[in-house]
Amino acid sequence: MKRIISFLSVLIVGISMTACGSGEAASAPSISENDRSLVEQKLGKNDSKTDSKSDSENDGRSDEESDSEGSENGSKILVAYFSRADENYSVGNIDKGNTQIIAEYIAKELQADSFHIETVTPYPAGYDDCCDVAKQEQADNARPEISGKVDNMEQYDIVFLGYPIWWGDLPMAVYTFMESYDFSDKVIIPFNTHEGSGDAGTYSNIAKALPSAQVTDGMSIQGKTAQEFNSDTEQSVHDWLDGLGF
Repeated sequence: MKRIISFLSVLIVGISMTACGSGEAASAPSISENDRSLVEQKLGKNDSKTDSKSDSENDGRSDEESDSEGSENGSKILVAYFSRADENYSVGNIDKGNTQIIAEYIAKELQADSFHIETVTPYPAGYDDCCDVAKQEQADNARPEISGKVDNMEQYDIVFLGYPIWWGDLPMAVYTFMESYDFSDKVIIPFNTHEGSGDAGTYSNIAKALPSAQVTDGMSIQGKTAQEFNSDTEQSVHDWLDGLGF
């Protein structure tokens, strides 16, 4: 019995140390050929080399000049995200939400527009109180009113959609956002932060909510890892974007 108690004590200490340590290292997820193809189609990168060469020869510009102008005048990209600061699980009181940190990096990296999904009625600052509200909203299948709107949503070809996992699902405000616009023929690229649940099946939930859009698999990052956002995490997000064809 003493040996069992000793073993359990060591195990508990080990788990506690893991929970209090740094976040798990982020790694770029594998990208399917289909997802990369969807993105490249929207970016206009699926033209044949012969066509590109012909276009360059016809207008007297180099391939590099043509690609540069194409990226400036081509597909429009939006990074829309829900993120909450204040008291959060594992990271304590924070000034900037975990998901927001990732969203801002993506927007900067791709020179994309961004939109912060915020509710008209703010969530409680305390973690437990916020959880109570979030659980009730989920139980009610609520659609919290969000403040502000995206002007000219129709201009965007690619929308990154970021959010934390709240009780195994998207925050209900993200459903409000998805139901507020026409996402027909847009490519939706999810990314999320979590504390052990990965994407929790939310990529499928997004696809069900947006049947007229083309939803790719996404990237999941532990909340604490996002909050720390070191050079390794930055490289992982960069590699993910690169793998998608950006």
